[in-house]
Amino acid sequence: MKRNMRQWLNEQIAAKEKKALPVLSFPCIQLMGITVKELISKSDTQAKGMKLIADKCDSAASVSLMDLSLEAECFGSEIKFSDSEVPTVTGSIVTDMESAKNLAVPPIGAGRTSIYLEAAEKAVQLITDRPIFGGTIGPFSLAGRLVGVSEAMIFCYEESEMMHLVLSKAADFLISYINAYKKTGVNGVVLAEPVTGMLSPDLAREFSEPYVRKITEAVRDENFILIYHNCGNATIKMIDSILNTGADAFHFGNAIDMAEMMTHIPENIIAMGNISPAEQFRGGTPQSIRQATLDLLTQCGKYPNFIISSGCDIPPLSSWDNIGSFFTAVKDFYLG
Repeated sequence: MKRNMRQWLNEQIAAKEKKALPVLSFPCIQLMGITVKELISKSDTQAKGMKLIADKCDSAASVSLMDLSLEAECFGSEIKFSDSEVPTVTGSIVTDMESAKNLAVPPIGAGRTSIYLEAAEKAVQLITDRPIFGGTIGPFSLAGRLVGVSEAMIFCYEESEMMHLVLSKAADFLISYINAYKKTGVNGVVLAEPVTGMLSPDLAREFSEPYVRKITEAVRDENFILIYHNCGNATIKMIDSILNTGADAFHFGNAIDMAEMMTHIPENIIAMGNISPAEQFRGGTPQSIRQATLDLLTQCGKYPNFIISSGCDIPPLSSWDNIGSFFTAVKDFYLG
């Protein structure tokens, strides 16, 4: 459903009673009695899963699957699949300048992208009461999966020309992919750039910021926004670079102090975070996640531009009792 997303962002800041916006999609497998493998293989299943979550959870928006293996698979990376965990990339396909030059930018529709785009288009027809965001990986995080995450750190120093070539190809593909998402009718994307969180601020400024900014400038308009996600532990140190990406809103992981982060965010820009997916949604109890949620809101709820969220993608087998307790705590906080 088409929306003026600039207006929507302003409405979120102005709202006295705010809704949570967790990265919540994969736990729908429990509601549907299926596996992760089954969820990721069919567009109808993904759209129905998103609808089930939207009906069950009073969230500010609906978020599609955050599958960070998808784009690397299109380039030719090997993927490990599981019935109960999100797919992951194994190995690397770029090892030197020659393989970087030979790396072909895949067409949209390659791999499972056609399934995810079809799912987004179907979800738009099913969920009409809130914005819908697609999920994509960020350019450095994609490059890291193509060259190997550990190797990417080294290549930034020793093979910088090669890294920039891979990043350029990654960004070109992501622009095409996100613009394909835009055509489905979704209202924006959450672009996940977690591997950048392992870089120094100077390296992030060189190897991530310009490529994210290029993507942002190529895809955003008043009806389509880009939300930047980074769950690294160095995001506070690199916040100037992160803000320079030009993203419309920002989402941070639980590795950082969200209250401290909020002091760095301009008051007209939304920042989201950061209840731990592993410790609370997956490993906590209804009581512990309620307390963690209320504690975070007590620290950050005074900022009109703060929206509470999970720190990252909520794991597939996270307890629905915990998820429900999170949403209840948010509602109780704002209703007093």
